Amino acid sequence: MAAVLGAYYPGYADNPRYPVARIPADVLTHVFYAFARIDQGRCVVGGNAPQHFADLAALKRAYPGLRTLISIGGWGAGGFSDAALTPESRAAFVDSCLGQLGDFDGVDLDWEFPVSGGPENVTHRPEDRRNATLLAVEFRRRLGPDRLLTAALPAGRLQSAGPYDPAESFELAVLAGVLDFVNLMTYDFGTAFSPVATFNAPLYEIAEDPLDPALRPWNCVSGAVTYYEAAGVPRDKIVLGVPFYGRGFRVTGAGRAEAGGGLFQPQTGTVEVGDWRDIQRDLLPDPAWSRYRHPVARSPWLYHAGSRTFVSYEDAESIEERSRFSATHGLRGAFMWELAGDDDEHTLLAAMSRPFQSSLPLGRPRPRR
Repeated sequence: MAAVLGAYYPGYADNPRYPVARIPADVLTHVFYAFARIDQGRCVVGGNAPQHFADLAALKRAYPGLRTLISIGGWGAGGFSDAALTPESRAAFVDSCLGQLGDFDGVDLDWEFPVSGGPENVTHRPEDRRNATLLAVEFRRRLGPDRLLTAALPAGRLQSAGPYDPAESFELAVLAGVLDFVNLMTYDFGTAFSPVATFNAPLYEIAEDPLDPALRPWNCVSGAVTYYEAAGVPRDKIVLGVPFYGRGFRVTGAGRAEAGGGLFQPQTGTVEVGDWRDIQRDLLPDPAWSRYRHPVARSPWLYHAGSRTFVSYEDAESIEERSRFSATHGLRGAFMWELAGDDDEHTLLAAMSRPFQSSLPLGRPRPRR
């Protein structure tokens, strides 16, 4: 089975630095266009979507092996609970989505999240869990065997309402049987919902992490994969997510924070630090930021003592290590959120793809170094 090397393309923003024509289709196998949204129970796309769709169709003509999908939803997107509520609403919603499909090869569902865990202002219902499966079944039936159906599913164990369990939102084993594969969002383990400054995507459980011991084993990349597999999602249907962005926190405790680079110190608020390209350009060259790398999380971080700011991010070394974890554990591949966060040399994408080069379809060009 050929590996998946996937990328989310942020079509919702006017992004002149990263037009569709720049997408490295000689490296990628799948591109997920983010996002279509839901309005009155119907799929809608806006902004530059018509031009993006035409450009993606042209890209597919140049690279016939590339598969493109429309991703529906994303963090903060409402409308899923209503659209999935009844057989009639599901049929109408799916019909509207298929009407947008055009040259795309399928649909990616990004419902964040059924039942609980998403933003408080987004409608949730107890019956969402079952209805999410029924919605996927309706998509599968209408898409037919030649088009793809995937879903982005959560890994982090702290969400808007506190402790979170993905199995309370999704019928994981049943859903996995309907989908072609799962984009497992193995990032956002440390967000504003965390009480301390911590890693965005730690590879392994850290014993010193003050997170509740009942949650801590699962709040890391390896633990999330173990959890999904135990819940009935086959390894060869899991595509591992890697973040091309950082997360920042202001921390308390002057002396202790400085001694540990701010790690696991109580946080008083989040700080916007941008994508890898921003961190590489603005933070890494600045001597005011001290650099660290954790031997268990297998991630780098930065600390600015003057402002008591902690920044978790991934670099080429840590991205490649996560992809190697996916390849050696028999997972389906790797994907990133999101493509425009990389630098102009595609440093992180090259790192993500290297462990899978031998699994790429025969005749497909290898990544540019």
